[in-house]
Amino acid sequence: MLFLKQVRRDGHLAGLSSRVGAMQRNPELDRLRVSIDNLDTAVICLLAERFKITKRVGILKKERGLPAADPDREVQQIARLREVAEQSELDPEFAEKLLGFIVAEVVRHHEAIASAD
Repeated sequence: MLFLKQVRRDGHLAGLSSRVGAMQRNPELDRLRVSIDNLDTAVICLLAERFKITKRVGILKKERGLPAADPDREVQQIARLREVAEQSELDPEFAEKLLGFIVAEVVRHHEAIASAD
């Protein structure tokens, strides 16, 4: 029985020949993973842009004495994005949870902005 004790820095298993690694390569899997990596990068970049905009919203709310959270807007956004999720064949429950997580973080940022000098 073969016991693998170490994974090298390049992700290959120590002690296995390159022939075994080559047999396990799957070009389609590699291509799909590259696509996933690119999409993950895009998601992070989009979130960064979103948070730059919501930071400005937080500043405007502070200047105008508005509360950090806007429950009416959140309800509208959830309904709109659930519909978008359904049209995009994404689980609307997942979309709602994701939006809830993002909105909670935005509200936290807005509260920090409101309490800053």
